[in-house]
Amino acid sequence: MTEMAAADACYISPPVQRAARLLRRIADGDGVANMSRTASAIGINRTTLLRLLHTLEAEGFIERDDDDSGWRIGLGLVALAARAFFSGDLVQTATPVLARLSETLGLSTHLGVLHRREIVFVVRRTPNHAFASNIHVGSRQPAHAGNMGRIILAHFPPERVAALYKNVVLESATSHTPTNFAALRARLDKDLAVGLAWSDGHYEPGISSVAAAIFDASGTPVAALNVSGQTVQFGGTSRRAEIAAATKEAAREISQRLGWTDPQGQSLEATVEKKPAKTPRGRKSGAAA
Repeated sequence: MTEMAAADACYISPPVQRAARLLRRIADGDGVANMSRTASAIGINRTTLLRLLHTLEAEGFIERDDDDSGWRIGLGLVALAARAFFSGDLVQTATPVLARLSETLGLSTHLGVLHRREIVFVVRRTPNHAFASNIHVGSRQPAHAGNMGRIILAHFPPERVAALYKNVVLESATSHTPTNFAALRARLDKDLAVGLAWSDGHYEPGISSVAAAIFDASGTPVAALNVSGQTVQFGGTSRRAEIAAATKEAAREISQRLGWTDPQGQSLEATVEKKPAKTPRGRKSGAAA
């Protein structure tokens, strides 16, 4: 450990660190139904775990499941995260565009940002006529396994991606998931060439989706939007072309409103058509892929 790292470590608060680890486990699906197992995973005893649970509940960061069998992330923490994201231009700019895109296509739309090697979902919009997506704001997804992560990584310099995944084991979500860096690099190159990252059951069987990158004023990919639904809702060449065009248009609109300049020199007015919403298609769509 370097002197600087050792000095930084002196200022880490173990109680806060344990609380953060517990929150991450609950967010990842550990409802703490087995307290001994959770306590062991975090490296604390049951008494400390119990105190953490009650403290986090009092702060609104976690809440009990409906059947009182465990814990889940509370509205207090969700609201805190939402305020943080909404304080920037990205979410405020993207939300109405995603809402319009969802109603136009009759599919679920999502906005995700890259955090280390994970995509964090920060916006979710579904058609008004039916429940459509089981992805929630704050959900996380391995970047290499989902198409929002892939399309962001595809626009990164290759050396940055290589450094990000150096000595990292790529876990498989389905048989389509790249499980080594060479396979991931090949997939990213294909996504970059197409300009979109497609998925047909690549993350969840029976679910299709397409993702496009969103850029800031410097041309840096800062997020991705995703359109997802049941694979049958993506059927046919014309339907997929319609979804692809609408997805690209929405990503371009959000990017330009963030200050990005289209390399082709097109203006925002020329690239974003203001059309009445089309009749929504389909009734259900699932997890973003």
